[in-house]
Amino acid sequence: MSFDEIIDRTNTHSVKWDMMEPIYGVPPGDGIAMWVADMDFRPPDCVNRAVAGMQAHGIYGYFGDDRPYREAIRWWMETRHGWQLDPEHVFTTQGLVNGTAMCVDAFTDPGDGVVLFTPVYHAFARVITAAGREVVQCEMPVEDGKYVLDFDAFDAAMTGREKMLVLCSPHNPGGRVWTRSELEGVADFARRHDLILVSDEIHHDLVFPGESHTPMALIDGIADRLVMMTATTKTFNIAGSHVGNVTIADEGLRARFGARMAALGLSPNSFGLHMATAAYSTEGAAWVDDLVAYLDGNRRVFDEGIAAIPGLHSMPLEATYLSWVDFSGTGLTRAELTGRVQKDARIAANHGPTFGKGGESFLRFNIATPRKRVEEAVERLQSAFADLQ
Repeated sequence: MSFDEIIDRTNTHSVKWDMMEPIYGVPPGDGIAMWVADMDFRPPDCVNRAVAGMQAHGIYGYFGDDRPYREAIRWWMETRHGWQLDPEHVFTTQGLVNGTAMCVDAFTDPGDGVVLFTPVYHAFARVITAAGREVVQCEMPVEDGKYVLDFDAFDAAMTGREKMLVLCSPHNPGGRVWTRSELEGVADFARRHDLILVSDEIHHDLVFPGESHTPMALIDGIADRLVMMTATTKTFNIAGSHVGNVTIADEGLRARFGARMAALGLSPNSFGLHMATAAYSTEGAAWVDDLVAYLDGNRRVFDEGIAAIPGLHSMPLEATYLSWVDFSGTGLTRAELTGRVQKDARIAANHGPTFGKGGESFLRFNIATPRKRVEEAVERLQSAFADLQ
């Protein structure tokens, strides 16, 4: 397939394209949707064939015998990430926002604190708050233009009410790939404060050349408190399938999680299971390699364009397709800078404050779209901020 193909997604019930005008005031006719984290690319042919096979059969009953699905997960994690998991340790949730919510429900009580290293993916705080738990924000400092983990400051912020830490690895929105040393620091922090560690690794396949992602499951001494979250959805652009995997090696934690799944009557969507099984394959792997190479090109185009605008700075993108752009150097208020992006450039991008402390001067741009659109977005932003040149 060609990642350069422009596919019209308007009027298809796409949140990304059909909701940007109600939310951001950006009309879809000539607007560019760069907010919701899905891609404007079709998935690999193996996924589409799986869906076509279901349609050809024509009966959409309950899914049974998930052994090939679990084996596909096992194969992918070992082959692509060097992580040997037990397929029997895997739960399937309705995506990983649901997986996060299930962890909060299973492992904490109302009033407990849940730690986030902010700014971070906004859905974490949303589900934590909705569950009646306290969001404990540990703001990450910036060194050499990228986020780092200040465990001394994080230790000082703990009160003893905290029961869980949700880590985003690789990091969304900052694009960091945490080093093994940093992950060991996270594990030590979780042990010091007796926290369940939930590691959301949904972007682990989208890592750029020169970087290497380490699954938290490969860090020593953390298995007794670790919950791993992975999915095919971001990797293969099948987020609408709402399938996520929660892998728990510890028997006690696994029993607690399984009990909550059973109590809520949750079971997976058969479409998502067929799609995920097909995606985690040699054909899917080759497609991902091509995708990352294409996204790497988009990254260079977007970063070079942002760097040419005085006062704007994009964090070095080590993983994900989400560029985190700091507008603090412009001297503009939030209303002024978002007005220029949305009204003048006609681009819908995520507002930084929704990601928590530290996001106040940022916007997040999704660059997983045909390069022609990325180039157009750059031109529009340079025009909208031309007076700063």
